[in-house]
Amino acid sequence: MNNSYHHIPVLLTPSVDALIGNPSGVYIDATLGGAGHSRAILNRLDKNATLFGFDQDDAVGLNLPQDDRFVWIKSNFKYLKKYMEYYKIEMLDGVLADLGVSSFHFDEDQRGFSFQSQYPLDMRMNSSQPLRAIDILQQYSEVQLTTIFFEYGELTNAKKIAQAIIQDRKNRRWDSCIAFANWADAFVYGKRNKWMAQLFQALRIEVNQELSSLEMLLQEATDLLKKDGKLVVISYHSLEDRMVKNWMKQEKNVDLIYGKKDFLFSSWSKHAIVPDEKELEENSRSRSAKMRVGIKA
Repeated sequence: MNNSYHHIPVLLTPSVDALIGNPSGVYIDATLGGAGHSRAILNRLDKNATLFGFDQDDAVGLNLPQDDRFVWIKSNFKYLKKYMEYYKIEMLDGVLADLGVSSFHFDEDQRGFSFQSQYPLDMRMNSSQPLRAIDILQQYSEVQLTTIFFEYGELTNAKKIAQAIIQDRKNRRWDSCIAFANWADAFVYGKRNKWMAQLFQALRIEVNQELSSLEMLLQEATDLLKKDGKLVVISYHSLEDRMVKNWMKQEKNVDLIYGKKDFLFSSWSKHAIVPDEKELEENSRSRSAKMRVGIKA
């Protein structure tokens, strides 16, 4: 394994600009990764501030900010409230989450995230958890597999793929990512790379329970944010973006007599914020990125 957790942060300046209101506040980087966002946040905070970085991946420990104001919490961000209670933090000034998979995970073949990897189908963000992508292929029912590929990968031929997996897994193990990708070539429609990315995305989301974890993060972050605190979320596919968008549009109070509505968040921007041309040229991962910012009402 490489000796550093390499990752180019997406929408770095816009996300930090949106996040920081109180330079002496308490902030969360819910997806620490290579700590690019965290370092930029720390540069904007004063000596009285605190930044907590969540990440369940041991590899992030190779590249932590060396700063007394920073605390790494080796855990999934869905346990945000539990850890804030442990550290006796009652309210937060801002929470940032850069969702999805980092370039580090794709580049480290042995992690089994890429459909070009020669290593086994793994895809675990937390290597200590038992469920791997190969276990899903070998153990899930046809209904479960169909649901995963259709809902998480948005593949219209999900049922055919699931049926074929059930039939073929009796006599094969798909001992590498590329072996499974080559097998799945029979079901590709449209552009191969895009289709494969959707197939592998579906497995990755299920392995790491990404959508249910995101739902917990949104709930717990909302509960802990101060009035005017910021929730900043960068997403890379429509499932996450839709969940975040709908969450930020929630109604808090409705006056049935006058029809007045109060919302849980006010919006930083009418539309999702996307990378500019310069960033798109420098970082291919940013192409599908969308950032939404909510201000706690």
